[in-house]
Amino acid sequence: MAKSLGTKNNDIKIQDAENLYNSFLEYTKNLFSTYEIRSTLDINSITNKIKTVWNAVRYNRSFLMRVHHLTEHSNDDNYISSHSARAAIVAMIIGTYLRLPNHRLVELGIATLLHDIGMLALPPELYLSGRSLTEQEKKLLYTHPVQSYKALQSFSFPPSVCLAVLEHHERENGSGYPRNLIGEDISQYGKIIAVACSYDALSAKRAHKEAKDHHTGIMELLNNGGKRYDSSVIRALVYSLSLYPVGLYVLLSSGEKGQVVDVNPENPRYPVVQILETQKSWEKNTTVQTSHHGVSIVRPLIREELGTLGTSDT
Repeated sequence: MAKSLGTKNNDIKIQDAENLYNSFLEYTKNLFSTYEIRSTLDINSITNKIKTVWNAVRYNRSFLMRVHHLTEHSNDDNYISSHSARAAIVAMIIGTYLRLPNHRLVELGIATLLHDIGMLALPPELYLSGRSLTEQEKKLLYTHPVQSYKALQSFSFPPSVCLAVLEHHERENGSGYPRNLIGEDISQYGKIIAVACSYDALSAKRAHKEAKDHHTGIMELLNNGGKRYDSSVIRALVYSLSLYPVGLYVLLSSGEKGQVVDVNPENPRYPVVQILETQKSWEKNTTVQTSHHGVSIVRPLIREELGTLGTSDT
């Protein structure tokens, strides 16, 4: 069956989002590699790249979040750079909900992109190995926010950006590091990066753990709202991506399989879901607004349950 004009437009937007996302990943990989080899950071280049990605977040957010690589992470040696790129996108989405002005969203994106640059001063086995770290190795790993802070200071990044990378592992209850700050003593950028990074890390496959689906990640963060993470930032994440985040594959109460494609701004429990093509129905791209009294989400699906369904959209 020929695709409708709306479906074709959606396919184009998804392809554009995937191209931009892959370009951002490659840029970040090269950025980190160049820093590791030459110890240089081009603030103008980084700022321009973040502005480009911010425009995509601003005008193409739902399609960007549906890109395959944002919903299923691979375990690779470029984890630090790919994690930083993904977290930067999520942080700017959160910042948008919090109504940060454009120049602050760009600062937030830069800080998130570079928050782990200090990791490159440490032995790779500290963050790539699947083994348990010794207490001495943990102490060394915990120095990376300070390493990131010093690196950005040396290249004259704005003080607010430098402070953000220093504080991205601080926690509301004082259990974070390196300064054990509490609540209001933590900068807003630091609070946002903490949530964006934790959200990404929970759903990323690593050598020492299996990936969790994004719904489970959201619920874990919610359970720590006001304890480890700022409640207003958690709320911004939930209302921006929904409890069943955009890009997630789900089983519906109707028995059909679908992919979350947009949020419901009035209730994060009931996002918009696109029904996936099946052998019994060739009406592709039919969407449904889930609700309490109508069709609802039963649970997330794992990749093995999808078979070949949905592959054309990711």
